[in-house]
Amino acid sequence: MSEEPPRRPPHAGPIPVVPPAGPIPVLPPPGPRPNTWAARNVLRRLVQGEAPPTAPMNIVERLAGSPYANPTIQVGKAEESARKTIDFALRLAETMFRYGAGAMEVETSIIAVTAALGLRNIEVDITNQSVVINYARKDTTPVTLLRVVRSWTNNYDGLVQVHELVTDIVSGGVTRDDAYKRLDAVIRSPKPFPRWMVALAEAVFAAAVVGVIGGSWVGVLVSFPTILLVGLIARTLGRWRVPDFFVTAISSFTVTMVAVACYVLEVPLSPSAVVAGGILLLLPTGRLVSAVQDAINGFPVTAAGRFLSAFLSFGAIVSGIAVAIVIAAAFGKSRLDVAEPLVGAHPLYVLLPLVAVATIAICVAEQTAVRLLVPTLVTALAGYLAYYFALQLGLGGRFAPAVAAVVVGVLARVIALRLGAPQLVVAVPSIIFLLVGLSIFRAMFTITLTPAATAAGTVDLVNALIVILAVAAGVVFGDNVARPLTRGNGRLDRRANRRR
Repeated sequence: MSEEPPRRPPHAGPIPVVPPAGPIPVLPPPGPRPNTWAARNVLRRLVQGEAPPTAPMNIVERLAGSPYANPTIQVGKAEESARKTIDFALRLAETMFRYGAGAMEVETSIIAVTAALGLRNIEVDITNQSVVINYARKDTTPVTLLRVVRSWTNNYDGLVQVHELVTDIVSGGVTRDDAYKRLDAVIRSPKPFPRWMVALAEAVFAAAVVGVIGGSWVGVLVSFPTILLVGLIARTLGRWRVPDFFVTAISSFTVTMVAVACYVLEVPLSPSAVVAGGILLLLPTGRLVSAVQDAINGFPVTAAGRFLSAFLSFGAIVSGIAVAIVIAAAFGKSRLDVAEPLVGAHPLYVLLPLVAVATIAICVAEQTAVRLLVPTLVTALAGYLAYYFALQLGLGGRFAPAVAAVVVGVLARVIALRLGAPQLVVAVPSIIFLLVGLSIFRAMFTITLTPAATAAGTVDLVNALIVILAVAAGVVFGDNVARPLTRGNGRLDRRANRRR
């Protein structure tokens, strides 16, 4: 008789539950009706939202909308040579600042170059005359380097070459070693125009602008040799290492003494025309506009430094003129009203050639590339026509400059980027005809030397600052409006962060 197999004892614990193969259905909680439960879900979504928590913006996202968007990343031993890459970026930034670039252009260039050369975990801090780059790779010792900019020079042609270099690096066509060599070549290359031509262009610019603002032909002729004399004095003092404040004061003193001489000799012209023509190149108009642009673009420290520097220049100009007027009064000459606005006006067919001559002259003085002379001239004429017709339509002296600045901002971005240049080198010479610095000088002169008219001078100063804000904001706004028109320029129209 065979034995029966032993029986397994019954399971004493809980019965295991096998999870279903598909997703577990979510059942409404017992109690409330389904419609009430659905309404609660909709309300929760409206209140809480479905977006993830806010995270810090990646620094490479700062390139969105710039000419260097979507850089090509060069892979390799980038981390091991991070110090050399940061050194190159700092030298590039210093060169751009020396040649007149704004803080926004410098920051985007640094971010684009370091990202293209393989460094993405960087931070950039830019002030009025220094650049700090910090590279902090995870679990390694951070690297922080500082570069101070101690000198400036007019070289828009060099700025264009630096822009082309950054474009080539971002597109993946230049290694770091080749970039070093090209940057050295840009720094050592001579400027496109000799010094004597620059001095002549400055005199031509001042004479042409005197005609634009309503001065007589005698005033135009007197302004030409006055600027030549002032330029010679400024260069001599510069070789003697005299601070810029005193160079500006002595130059404005010389201009006022020329106006006093014309008054004594009974030359048929207004003294204010002589002074206006003589101090045009001393006025920090471009610095003021750049300061407002930096403030708009999110660089308040740089903007504050440039504002302080600009108003020190205005103070130097007023000081030099005041000393000259006091000396003239000591010799029995009646006080001159050198801040009197010129009320004469020439017809449009005379103004347009004067604006054209002034634009070409200031481009030569700023060392603009030869191939950009005609495009800048076209942009300036279009801006001046917008300004002229806005005044004719009754938009007023505050809104008309803003309209002209928007036109200049749009055209400057489209034309400059299609020609491989930054927007700055076309926009800045094209807004010189607005002469916002001249109105600030008149207001400060009235406040300083005419106590009885302090209230009127303060109002004029506020109005001048409003116009400067309108011009700078108009250029920035025009640049942003034109971005959709320039997305496909050059070799940067590629997929995001493509790797070689």
